[in-house]
Amino acid sequence: MKASEGNSILDDIKGVIDDYTIKSGPSYSNNFFFTIGVYLLALFGLLALTGIIMVLFGPFWWDLTPVGTFIRSIHTWAAEAFVTLIFIHLLVNFSTSAFKNRKLMWMIGCAMLMLAMLEFAFGVGMGGSIVAQVNQQAGADLWNGMGLGYWINPMNSGAVFGWHVAAIPIVLIVLMLLHYSVMRRRGLSTPYRSDIPYTTAHINHMTMYKRTAYVFAVVLVFAILFRAPYIPPLTISQAATQQPDAVASAFLNESNMSSATATYFDTIDPYSFSTRTVYVTDPYSVYLNLTHSKNLQAQFMSESASQQNATMAEAYAYFRANGTIKDGMNSSNPMIALASALTYMSQTGAYQPILQNEVESGLNTTYVIRFLYDTGVLWDVGAQYNLSVPQWGMMSIGAPSWSLQYWLYPYNLMQIDTASMPWWSDLENGSVAIFAFMVLLFLPYIPGLKQLPDKIGLYKLFWNKYTVPEMKKGKK
Repeated sequence: MKASEGNSILDDIKGVIDDYTIKSGPSYSNNFFFTIGVYLLALFGLLALTGIIMVLFGPFWWDLTPVGTFIRSIHTWAAEAFVTLIFIHLLVNFSTSAFKNRKLMWMIGCAMLMLAMLEFAFGVGMGGSIVAQVNQQAGADLWNGMGLGYWINPMNSGAVFGWHVAAIPIVLIVLMLLHYSVMRRRGLSTPYRSDIPYTTAHINHMTMYKRTAYVFAVVLVFAILFRAPYIPPLTISQAATQQPDAVASAFLNESNMSSATATYFDTIDPYSFSTRTVYVTDPYSVYLNLTHSKNLQAQFMSESASQQNATMAEAYAYFRANGTIKDGMNSSNPMIALASALTYMSQTGAYQPILQNEVESGLNTTYVIRFLYDTGVLWDVGAQYNLSVPQWGMMSIGAPSWSLQYWLYPYNLMQIDTASMPWWSDLENGSVAIFAFMVLLFLPYIPGLKQLPDKIGLYKLFWNKYTVPEMKKGKK
């Protein structure tokens, strides 16, 4: 019997891993900052494992059961750690100007960073909570502003599920394999400066495995101490019950095409639709079929333009004065009665299913979320949990305020002072975001800018006596 025939499966696996590992590199290669790629790969595996478990058991399990919530918390904090380590990895390679001789690796890494942030945002949007709703609305404005709303609609949970579970992970896997293959072919990056001494050293894989365990332990501790909460999504029924005057006024705005959705001009399909048809005419037709009531919308449309203006003005004044829905349904003003009837439908829970049935998929909540946005109740409820557009619909999950998509703060800062710059919108924000990403992506080819890390001495952050053995005091 040949010796190789006695090898176990475990030996074969170890052999394959050994064949693909890098054996040697610069002496500082064993430092934490220069081994981040290993921890990113391990975290990606943890995310895949917890994600598969969540998909197998479904939203009810991961939102409402103790074990499911814990797995979801691990998934959330692993994602937080994953994106954070990518940023640190990017900073290391930027500071040491590794991108100068590893241009393709840098560009692949930038692409993975962008995809990781998108994956995180889509994951939050799949949560099915009030946090998800606010995130979906804010995210839709971003994609719409960049002209990509037709292809990426965060309010369509079915599409988001595909992006989060399949499309982006598959692309990330391909990019990671390509990234590693290029690195293995070119070898680990060495200092470009002659004043940074180094020798070739053996890569200590056991130390990396131990650090991976530490990273997992940190994720686990955060998942135990700071569970990701589940706050049920806001329904139109809840909104109509809590603020009936706001919902009734929204129906008036949808009818005369003056709502935020109706006047959302920097948009494309699927956001440009007749709010009068979707939110008023079609649901009201169902109401008429059920109650055999007089068609108040037809009555209003038969009025002259001046009469319609007076009717609308009286209706707005009625609801601003907190006029009741019960009295409004018996009003002689057709728009007061119509808006009151639709609000009553909303309170009973009959309106939202009708609205949801108007789209091709029950997973597409575009109409529902846009209406909740138009009422203003979505933001009022979101504010109770510190959710707003400047926070990108994110909520601190019991942890420090920097948790959850802190990397979007620079983007959010551009949205804060819109009162003094009413012309600035998500379209401008999106343009700035695209420009910033393109600069980062093509940094190795931009004269002057690519010399910035060296000119301001950023390399000292990661090439010093604490990271490079040869630079320790007294050692030559």
